[in-house]
Amino acid sequence: MKKIILMSLMLIATLSSYAQDWQTDFATAKQLAAKENKPIILVFQGSDWCAPCIKLDREIWSTAEFKKYAKEHYIMLQADFPRRKKNALPEAQAKANAKLAEQYNENGFFPFVVVLDAKGKVLGVTSYKKTTPEKYIEELNALAK
Repeated sequence: MKKIILMSLMLIATLSSYAQDWQTDFATAKQLAAKENKPIILVFQGSDWCAPCIKLDREIWSTAEFKKYAKEHYIMLQADFPRRKKNALPEAQAKANAKLAEQYNENGFFPFVVVLDAKGKVLGVTSYKKTTPEKYIEELNALAK
């Protein structure tokens, strides 16, 4: 029994080390970016209706490789726009996301990925691409320079 508990705890620790640390507050993301000298990767997504958004999450954001790299090199900021009532965001978060969209995604593209510096200046933009996590990381890094 002790072995099972110990192995379970080790598995949880390993998996949590690869957890994506998504920020949802722009001010917090900017503070972290300045403190850690990292670019912000702002992701506009429709998590429950946008097929390319769901693919981007599955093929890039959720991979162990991307999560590990992002944890060390990026501040990940999510602006989600779910449509299903059961997935509705709190009103304050929905308003904050709408404000981000007014500033950085005025055309309403989904998914839309904006690379920002710590002050919120746009360094580059991209979207879903059928590619590998390695290639996507290369693209984000090129935009961040």
